[in-house]
This record gives sequence, C-alpha cells and structure tokens, in this order.
Amino acid sequence: MLEIGQKAPSFSLMDQHGEEVTLDSLQGTKTLIWFYPKASTPGCTAEGCGLQAEKPAFDSQGIQIVGVSMDSVKRQSNFATKQGFEYRLLADPEGEMVKEYGAWGRKKFMGREYDGILRISYLLDENGIVEQVYGKVKTKSHAADVLASL
Repeated sequence: MLEIGQKAPSFSLMDQHGEEVTLDSLQGTKTLIWFYPKASTPGCTAEGCGLQAEKPAFDSQGIQIVGVSMDSVKRQSNFATKQGFEYRLLADPEGEMVKEYGAWGRKKFMGREYDGILRISYLLDENGIVEQVYGKVKTKSHAADVLASL
C-alpha cells in the first residue's frame, strides 16, 4: 500500500473510451483513485454507483474520480455505460498499476484464500502525492466515508 506523502507511481492506461490516461495527465486536480476487483459485480457496482451519486460533492471539492481494475477496455466501457458513470474507468489487464499501487494481495471469500485486487483508494493531491489512504473500504458507504474524511 502506498503511504501518505509518497509520490504516486507513474502509469499509462486506457480508459473506457480507449483514451490514454497517465499520472501526469491527472495532475493539476486532486484525484480519488479507487481500485475494484471486477466490473459489473455487485460490490463493485454498489461502490461505483455510490461514487457517481456523490460526484457533485467531489466536483465541488475539486476532486476527480478514477476507477481501476484488471478488466478490459470493453468491459470498463460496458460497466460505465450501463451504470451511467461520468468518471473514468481505467483498464489494467496486466495488473501493473494494481500491483505498483499495492492493490494486489491475499483475500478471503467464503472460506477460500486467493490473490486478487484489494479494495483500496487513494486521494492524490494536485501534484500526484498521496494525501489520504483508504484501506478499509465499505462498498456501500465508500463515497460518503471519503467525503467525511475531507
């Protein structure tokens, strides 16, 4: 997991529109980067919809929202379109950004242990420095929890 005060690692990924997004292209605005296991699954949908519902509050605080998973550009596009997301979803099929940002690790589900994407979010400042770390994400209240911490 990244730490507060740390410079976020550089990346270059495609969003749901097939447009390249880099850390440098996000700078100049605060950014909430949320990592999620799989597009269109119940928990990820709840978390994403919560962020969309609170998007005006994030906008008023000058914070852009960016989601990241190991799904393809097409799957991200379908997810964003179906849910009406007005923010970027980045496709990281190789998991490079996921791993560099410490969002990959051991998980437990229904008594089974496996490696996968951890629900972690980072608030980056205008210069790409980690301002807040959200390591204990609750899918249904994540957006409100982030806003309450500001």
